[in-house]
Order: sequence, then structure tokens, then C-alpha cells
Amino acid sequence: MLILAGIVVLHITTIILLLVATIDNAWWMTDKMSTDLWGRWDMVGSAWHYASLKDAPEDYLQAVQATSVLACIFAFLALFVFVAQLFTLGKGQRFTFSGVLQMISCLCIMIAASIYTAEFHTKDKEGGYGHSFVLAWISFVLTFFLAITYLVLRKKSE
Repeated sequence: MLILAGIVVLHITTIILLLVATIDNAWWMTDKMSTDLWGRWDMVGSAWHYASLKDAPEDYLQAVQATSVLACIFAFLALFVFVAQLFTLGKGQRFTFSGVLQMISCLCIMIAASIYTAEFHTKDKEGGYGHSFVLAWISFVLTFFLAITYLVLRKKSE
């Protein structure tokens, strides 16, 4: 029972990290600018002003946006399927479908972070990757760990 509670807590933590990585505005940061997957925030005077990402390659940007959102959706689905399988699976069966959904989520966030790494800010001399970018990679590791755990985990009799 304690293992299942730990898995649920880890899964919820992973979903929160995926949502923060997708929504928060800190994928690339400088002293006067911060970007996310949806826009750019520029410091003008003492206030932040929102602008669109007009310099970004649009095809790659849409791919990163889509795969980040899909990672969140598949992580939510994996959690709901896992909880449903707790009540419907017979003794000794594996949580395979939950593991597959979690692996798809893992691949989606890996693709998003990889495309962002390869195609964005490659020539920028100033700035660095922000905490949202780091959270995306941490989410990749956690979703991969959960996917393997779901594929190995068997339902035991109480």
C-alpha cells in the first residue's frame, strides 16, 4: 500500500513539474528578457511587457508547444488509468497501459526539450536556460522512471 501511495505522490509531483515547465515563463532568461513557449517578456523601465515570439522558427516552436502540452495530457491520462486499474485489474496483472501512457508522456517532453535545445538560442551570447527548461528535463527523468515502474509493477493480493 505504501508503494502505491508513493507512486501516486510521485506521479502528481511529475504532473505539477510538467505543468510548470509548460506554462511558466523561464525557458530562456537574461537580465532584461524572459521567454517561455508562448511569448517573450521584456523589461522596459521597471515593468515587464509581453510580446510574441516573432524571431522564433514557427514550425519548431509549434512542435515544442504541442509536445509539451501532449506530455501533460498523457501524464494526466496515465494517472487516471492507473487509479482505474487499481480497481479493475485482476491479481498478478501488470499496469501495462499506464506504463505505455507514461512512456508516451516521457517521449513528448523529451522531444520538446530536445527541439528547444537544438533550435532555439543557439547563437545567443547572453542569457541562459531558465528553471522551466530544467524542470522539463527533470520531468523527463521522472516520467521515464514512472513508466518503467508501471511496466514492472504487478497488482498484489491484499
